[in-house]
Amino acid sequence: MEGEAQGMDFLHCLGPDTSATVFSLLDDPADLARASAVSRSWRRSVIENQFSKIQCLRAYPEVANFTNIEICGSGSSVCRNVGSDAGAEFDKLERDHRVYMQLSHGLLSPYNIKDCIIHCIGASSTDRYPEEAMENTLEAADRLGWNPSYWSSRGHRDPPMAECLMYRLQNDLCLVDEIKMQPFKAFFREDEPIYSAECIRFQMGYPKSPLWSETTIYGENEGQLIADSNYIWTYTSPEFPMLQENVLQSFKLPHPILCIGGVVKIELLGGMVKDAFDGLYYICVSRVQIVGMPLSGELGVAPHGDGVVLVYSPDPRKCRVPHSE
Repeated sequence: MEGEAQGMDFLHCLGPDTSATVFSLLDDPADLARASAVSRSWRRSVIENQFSKIQCLRAYPEVANFTNIEICGSGSSVCRNVGSDAGAEFDKLERDHRVYMQLSHGLLSPYNIKDCIIHCIGASSTDRYPEEAMENTLEAADRLGWNPSYWSSRGHRDPPMAECLMYRLQNDLCLVDEIKMQPFKAFFREDEPIYSAECIRFQMGYPKSPLWSETTIYGENEGQLIADSNYIWTYTSPEFPMLQENVLQSFKLPHPILCIGGVVKIELLGGMVKDAFDGLYYICVSRVQIVGMPLSGELGVAPHGDGVVLVYSPDPRKCRVPHSE
């Protein structure tokens, strides 16, 4: 009897509902990996109940935006759509499990934060291009040589204006903890005005068609680059008041957000200062940082129909993910 008790599988003793509750409480990817390695029955239970996906969803609800998974086979340039084989449901679940385990490791492991911006996409307007282009917001210094370094919107007659700056992050999937922004102080003016916004808000999402790896922004095309019709937004932050101070201000999100698609839009709502020369309201920014952590380059996204697909590429150099309209 003692030997039989030692060899008893507690999953059978607890029953499927209770054992599922126990497994769903695991919040460490390593614990789930160890559980799936105990026996064939445990592994089958972990896979069939999609505990790796549940683990990701519980930590980051944005994961619910993924409508499917694609795996790029090692050494192959063709991606397999794992949702297309209805006759091998367990194989599909097993491949899903593999990808979600990879995702959960990236989402739930400790990380050191960094500035995640790789380049600019565009601004809603620019007063004088290229002297006041938004690329200046990526410079750490307030001046480049003798010239001030900042982005400026066009002037507006009414203070309830709205402008935006849009940035591309280092990877398709990034955890974003906070956004930092410094309003520009016109130190070359006698009264040294600070052209801050009244409030700011953030949106994160993915483009409906592939983004270019590098962007050249000029006055005529930037409105096309940042048009909302080009993107699907998966997260919108609350509004944050901005101080009229020439310091790098931190806007901490309520909790870390999974940015799906690597695009962040910063909305600048309301002008604070009327320019003494022309009587118009401007918003000017000298520095922007989007702080968090890029996930592994093996994980990416691809728009597909009305949703977005999570893509796993063990060798990203050999995989080209098709984008569907």
